[in-house]
Amino acid sequence: MKKLALVLALAMLVSVFCMAPAASAADDDFHIGIVTGSVSQSEDDRRGAEAFQAKYGEDRVILEIYPDNFTEELETTIQKIVGLSDDPKMAAIIVNQAVPGTTEAFRQVKERRPDIICIAGESHEDLPEIGSAADLVCNNDFVARGYLMIRTAHELGCKTFVHISFPRHMSYETMSRRVAVMKAACEEFGMEFVLETAPDPTSDVGVAGAQAYILEKAPEWIEKYGKESAFFCTNDAHTEPLLKQLLAYGGCFIEADLPSPLMGYPGALGIDLTEEAGDFEKILAKVESSVCEKGGAGRFGTWAFSYGYTLSAGLAQHAYNVITGESELDDIDDISDAFAVYTGEAEWNGSNYTNATTGVKLDNVFLVYQDTYIMGDPGHFMGSTQIEVPEKYFTVK
Repeated sequence: MKKLALVLALAMLVSVFCMAPAASAADDDFHIGIVTGSVSQSEDDRRGAEAFQAKYGEDRVILEIYPDNFTEELETTIQKIVGLSDDPKMAAIIVNQAVPGTTEAFRQVKERRPDIICIAGESHEDLPEIGSAADLVCNNDFVARGYLMIRTAHELGCKTFVHISFPRHMSYETMSRRVAVMKAACEEFGMEFVLETAPDPTSDVGVAGAQAYILEKAPEWIEKYGKESAFFCTNDAHTEPLLKQLLAYGGCFIEADLPSPLMGYPGALGIDLTEEAGDFEKILAKVESSVCEKGGAGRFGTWAFSYGYTLSAGLAQHAYNVITGESELDDIDDISDAFAVYTGEAEWNGSNYTNATTGVKLDNVFLVYQDTYIMGDPGHFMGSTQIEVPEKYFTVK
């Protein structure tokens, strides 16, 4: 019996040692690369990458920055991304935002290192195109959000929805399709839909000129369309002056194009969030308090946690989970779970991208969104992630 016991003990010991490598997969020596814009151009994106690096260490996580003027420095952008594949331990590369050049960069990475997982966050390139080169693409859900923003505006009592943009943005499939969805949703909810044009900040007028235009025109728009109107702009630079004037003259703002409590609100409210940096619960609380002080309770919304921040950190977390065998790359629940690591109580939802022309769903391209939070006393989530968007909207164009 003693011999049998010894044999069983040895067998158990051997099995434990054999299982050890799989159980400690997270300790394997692999690297994850994250490429974002600079702090001056895409602060939330960059801070999310830095947060993930702080969590897993500089030895594990390698950060890169693409040029601020990425439209003019395409080759530099490509080189920044492809250069990460020179690292023999590189296992995944995440680019957020996936600016022009990312598709070509991923193609080159795959030619050199087909083993590297390539992930694109918020692609500026056509989704079917980048989807052909990337292993995974995640963009904000321009279809569901197009419907849900109108629905939310209707629930807040708005009669008109004012959409502000410019030709360059309207040439993007994601933004032009969202306009079509918004128009159709306004018809469903008995609201008026209005298109207004403002200068492109990348044009000769620059950011300052574009913002000055919004400051001047917003009071006129509010006077024209009424205070029971919700306003939306497709450009980050337009957001701050628009919020400032809506707080001063009336009107509603459901959420930004790339929502965050940091998107436009600090500048519009004149508040300093240095002490709260990185803590989105404290950031939201301070922004919400300031909005209420200015009489904006029940009229201004956001995502409680920054989309750009979450996309950098969450997609990197998802890559880590996939590499260590904890998640499936193309599982929306696994993606949502990775995002939830950084977003507290805020819920996520999403679906596969559907090509409006062909009706074909892409298995590796997902559209995601967070529940809308309306600031007030108290503020509240709108339950947007629980609402089923009618199927017809996914093929509206």
